[in-house]
Amino acid sequence: MKVTSVTCHLLQSKVDKPFVSARGWVYSTRSSCIVEIATDEGITGWGECYGPAAVNKALIETQYAPRVIGRDPFDVEVVWEDLYNRIKDYGAQGFAITALSGIDIALWDIMGRAVGKPIHKLIGGAHRTEVMAYATGLYFIDMDRLVEEAVEEAVGYADQGFRAIKMKIGLGDPALDFRRVKAVRDAIGPDVKLAVDANHCFTVPQAIRLGRMMEPLDLMWFEEPISPEDHDGYVEVTRALDMAVAGGENDFTRWGFRDIIAKKAMDIVQPDVCAAGGISECRKIATLASAHGVECVPHAWGSAIGLAATVQFLAALPDTPPAFRPMPPMLEFEQTPNPLRDHLAQEPIRQVNGIVKVPGGPGLGIEVDRDVLARWKVG
Repeated sequence: MKVTSVTCHLLQSKVDKPFVSARGWVYSTRSSCIVEIATDEGITGWGECYGPAAVNKALIETQYAPRVIGRDPFDVEVVWEDLYNRIKDYGAQGFAITALSGIDIALWDIMGRAVGKPIHKLIGGAHRTEVMAYATGLYFIDMDRLVEEAVEEAVGYADQGFRAIKMKIGLGDPALDFRRVKAVRDAIGPDVKLAVDANHCFTVPQAIRLGRMMEPLDLMWFEEPISPEDHDGYVEVTRALDMAVAGGENDFTRWGFRDIIAKKAMDIVQPDVCAAGGISECRKIATLASAHGVECVPHAWGSAIGLAATVQFLAALPDTPPAFRPMPPMLEFEQTPNPLRDHLAQEPIRQVNGIVKVPGGPGLGIEVDRDVLARWKVG
């Protein structure tokens, strides 16, 4: 089998109700670079790249695609090493790796389809046939009702059956952040897990101060409290707090995670399969984490393709063994409006009472709806 073409689909959809994250980032559109790789045996694989779609598309078309055409998809890690070494003079992080991630996922999809097995069977087997999902939401929408809207949204997720929720913080006022988190905790009760995500908007002293305020609220983790480059700062925050500190969605490859994991700068690492180097590289990151007793809970943000890839990866991840009981890794199930997540697959991945079934079909386990692909394609 040989690769005959690499096609990038630039997809974009408007968000009906824009939302705001920490640092004032406004989301009014959702976009993605979808990678389609065709072969001479009629098998097609799909992948997705994290981040600004047009940049990923340009990188793939000008730097990677010519080196992938003619290759055997089953040489997936050979291809990975070739592409990485081709580009690392110009960037061993960021877009160079997010673009490579989309290609890697598509090659794994091809291999699964070729042998009639889901990806998780090719990367070690199924530790689980279903995963617990946590709802990511509680962004900032109505600035006059920040506390009330957070409580209403969180209660809605709990009513849907989610047993874990992640909310945004980073309003520039630690007292308001704390009041908002406490109101959510009080509303959902102690049996629903709660995490907070600051999108790296705090300094080290600010993160430690707010973290100590939140410690009595029994949080799962404090995600991205500070800038991702500041690994020594993460060590300070992690050592200072009696709650788990998480991060890593903006880190790339085994080399980017190596020192983070070795010095236990975070309690939980969150590589994104569409960003950190694809399924090939995330397997290595998870192995590094396991060897150092660091939990791996992948980040997920994107279309149905990225979500499916994350579920396949999670199915093959072993449990993290704490003192008394194993802790299965959870799936981030982002809840903001996203037609690319909800409609791109003919049979979308769905949660029922906070549980997602692992697709058992070949490759990613989903089929792309080409009519939907054409509807949202802009380049």
